[in-house]
Amino acid sequence: MRCSFCKREIEPGTGKMFVRNDGTVFYFCSSKCEKNQIKLRRKARKVKWARKAAKS
Repeated sequence: MRCSFCKREIEPGTGKMFVRNDGTVFYFCSSKCEKNQIKLRRKARKVKWARKAAKS
């Protein structure tokens, strides 16, 4: 499974699942990714560290 924000691979037994009221499911590898997407409403393509994480 991959993080919905930074696209890193999530280890089994770790991470967080977030479900919106409309049924959309997001998986996050860390609270950093969760806060950036949900609370701060940032786009991963505009955040340098998220683009770098997606490449590796």
